[in-house]
Amino acid sequence: MSDKKKLLLIDDDLLSIETLKFAMEAKGYEVITAANGKDALSIVREKRPLLILVDVMMPKMDGYHFCRLIKFDTRFKHIPIIVVSARRQEADVKLGFACGCDDYVTKPYDINNLISLIENYLNNLNIS
Repeated sequence: MSDKKKLLLIDDDLLSIETLKFAMEAKGYEVITAANGKDALSIVREKRPLLILVDVMMPKMDGYHFCRLIKFDTRFKHIPIIVVSARRQEADVKLGFACGCDDYVTKPYDINNLISLIENYLNNLNIS
């Protein structure tokens, strides 16, 4: 069993996934990836990540639907979810928070700011 902090990145854009995965692994995190919300649900149940980053626009299940399913499940609602999306209209951001996300970051983002945000959430978790 790994003692690394586990993150789940969900995005159908391979370049976005690989860029952030590389940066987070360089910081010592274990990074699990999924290309859509449907596959990510199975991963959450099996791998129990400490934090989730999810895009909104994906096939099979979008990020809003995924977020609602996680946040309304008592087993997983404590997991911080950061939406990372190109959808930047006020209505999109409001919908993200209404679905239960903990934070909403718009693309393009500054990688260092996103890493700082992720680390802030992870540092504030009560991990036993």
